[in-house]
Amino acid sequence: MAKGYRSTINRQPSKLRIKAVPPITVVCGSVITALPIITDHPILPPMGLLVVLAWRLIRPGYWPVWIGFPLGLIDDIFSGQPIGSAVFLWSTVFVVLDTLDRKAINRDYWQDWFIASVAIAFVLVGGMLIVDFPRNLLFLDVLIPQILLSILLYPFITRLVGAIDNWRVSS
Repeated sequence: MAKGYRSTINRQPSKLRIKAVPPITVVCGSVITALPIITDHPILPPMGLLVVLAWRLIRPGYWPVWIGFPLGLIDDIFSGQPIGSAVFLWSTVFVVLDTLDRKAINRDYWQDWFIASVAIAFVLVGGMLIVDFPRNLLFLDVLIPQILLSILLYPFITRLVGAIDNWRVSS
């Protein structure tokens, strides 16, 4: 047997990699929104939300329903939203997704994309209304480019998360 050779037969992936990679990727997605990019209107997609939706729709049973609270809190800290806005909105999305999963329907890619699109629009509009409801109710049209960009970016994020998931579970 050659020196440095390790058999790949009957090997298990690292437990740390199995458990830690999904939350770390969501936190990294939330940190991206803290980059100093200055715009007049909201245009940058909520990367933490896109990553958490991709994980949730790729691996439906992986996340517990309560995980929206801590991940939303981390997103609130990095995004500059009022503390509790992403906590509430992400938790609501997780409860709705859990309810959809309990209906025991088989979803395909297009249905997952539609579900993610509705969740993205809900979180972005909800986040804007939480900041200043009376004033922002009249200016919801400024969110349309951000919503469209986020919806169009979702398949790329899903492919990226799928590749990370394949690496995560490989031995």
